Amino acid sequence: MNKNRTRNKEASIGLSGLRGRIGEGDPLPTEGRLMNSCIQARRKCQANPTCNAAYHHLSSCTSSVSTPSPAEEPSVSLDCLEAAQHLRNSSLMSCTCHRRMKNQTACLDIYWTVHPARSLGDYDLDVSPYEDTVTRKPWKMDISKLSILKPGVEASRDYDSDLCLKFAMLCTLNDKCDRLRMAYGEACSSGPHCRRPTCLQQLRAFFEKASEPHAQGLLLCPCAPSDLGCGQRRRNTIAPSCALPPGTPNCLELRRLCHSDRLCRSRLADFQTHCHPMDILGTCATEQSRCLQAYMGMIGTAMTPNFISNVNASVALSCTCRGSGNLQEECERLEESFSHNPCLMEAIAVKMRLHSQLFSQDWSYSTLPVMERQKRFEVPYQKYTIQRDENKGMETRVKREPE
Repeated sequence: MNKNRTRNKEASIGLSGLRGRIGEGDPLPTEGRLMNSCIQARRKCQANPTCNAAYHHLSSCTSSVSTPSPAEEPSVSLDCLEAAQHLRNSSLMSCTCHRRMKNQTACLDIYWTVHPARSLGDYDLDVSPYEDTVTRKPWKMDISKLSILKPGVEASRDYDSDLCLKFAMLCTLNDKCDRLRMAYGEACSSGPHCRRPTCLQQLRAFFEKASEPHAQGLLLCPCAPSDLGCGQRRRNTIAPSCALPPGTPNCLELRRLCHSDRLCRSRLADFQTHCHPMDILGTCATEQSRCLQAYMGMIGTAMTPNFISNVNASVALSCTCRGSGNLQEECERLEESFSHNPCLMEAIAVKMRLHSQLFSQDWSYSTLPVMERQKRFEVPYQKYTIQRDENKGMETRVKREPE
């Protein structure tokens, strides 16, 4: 990617006045801004000899137990279970992390040390380690400034129809978005220069650090089914030739790899928590915007999803269920949690309709906060609570009754 050539080309169609005007990112949250950060909870535990000893013992237990395959039963020693029991009343049990926090890795290490569901017997009950509510100001987009984007007569037809091109230009004209996008573009270059681990790391950095309007605009831009160029631009946003796994691995093997990495495991748990469909109509367990955040959090992990074609907005994992044997149904449930998830599909459709409206004439001169507009499109969601059976050490989701 040639930065100077890109800037000169886009400046030629009148975009220079938009630099830095929309979607400025918030500063990364620290553990002090979370209600009960796992890092804070760990410090409290260190001050208590009993808690500290139990934590260290549990840490040795989780590090010595390898990630089992779906067909295997993990072996758990009695002393490890007793160590976990000692921490039941500790603030560690309710601690959380945030996807944009600077010391996220350390926070997640603590969380999974005290929530070793897979390694201590609760295989299917991972609960998201990420805090749901983070204090942030709603971002705004001054739609009246988008009139500057009008190109010359020759490029007008393609430009008017390709909203993915418009969002790409807006990213280029924002220093932070452009810098982060250039970084993953370079790391994810195809051919012998492609370094997949570095590519995935830079992709995560983009979706964590770029402002939400820019990141969602690039990834979830609407395209007409007949506009293959727009669809291809959208599908290539995550540099699939490098970011996606080589070949077509089995989906359960992909999940095993994901669960062996605490960051990927955290993102998957977050996705399963917030993109959980409550019905066939696309009602999410939580807000649609939270589902989209969780979906975007999967990008840059071993289970990076992507659009499957240039003609529609269907998404899927890059894996297969062939050869799954007696785990075929489990594999299909995992694959369909992305490819046939009504909650996720509706959340993506709502966001794309909103993005389409941003460029419509009706809102050309409006500065209404975009979050308020999105509420007009969203379907109601079913709230739920997490209930824990202390005798079994199990957590389950329970719907709340309407108030």
